Amino acid sequence: MKTTTPTPAPAKTPTPTPKRPSAARTRLIDSATRLFYEEGIHAVGVDRIIDEAAVTRATLYNQFGGKENLVLAYLRNEDEMLRVLFAQAGAEVTDPAQQVDAVIEGIAADIRLRHTRGCPFINAAAEYPDADGAVRRLIDEHREWFRSTLQAVAEQAGLESPADVAASLVLLRDAALVGGYLDGDERVTPAFARTARSVVESHRPR
Repeated sequence: MKTTTPTPAPAKTPTPTPKRPSAARTRLIDSATRLFYEEGIHAVGVDRIIDEAAVTRATLYNQFGGKENLVLAYLRNEDEMLRVLFAQAGAEVTDPAQQVDAVIEGIAADIRLRHTRGCPFINAAAEYPDADGAVRRLIDEHREWFRSTLQAVAEQAGLESPADVAASLVLLRDAALVGGYLDGDERVTPAFARTARSVVESHRPR
């Protein structure tokens, strides 16, 4: 009787552990985020960022290759933080109708507490007029994500014309971030929340 040797099961490939960014890279992004947002991207040179991050020039160029890649890393960091905030808000609120209100409250809190000098993406777009450049493409991707996320929230809440709701909320947020910097959040934030809720109410099914 012929016997067959069982074929051994293939060894499982271990799941790679995500590589944590180095402490120097983190300090560079943190310093660039603060300086670019507070003072403007073109106004801040690489020497200032190197000093703030306490790294060498070689470290900056090894990590990013130049200033523009650091600008992209700064904007990606802003994008990731907003995505995390939206994901956390979605996990905490299960009622779709309440998620719309949570989004409005979250935007109002962002205007009041975090982005007090306007929208970092609008600010960056003003400094990078080339619509085909890498910075503007990244900004476009972020705004498309934001708009489509708001549309999905509006759809789940059963609002009519969810694309119109999303477009209105994006416009209101843009205006509120700029207005909050110019006129103060005490005046702008309540006006944003009031107007945003009126948009939502006008699109509820009758």
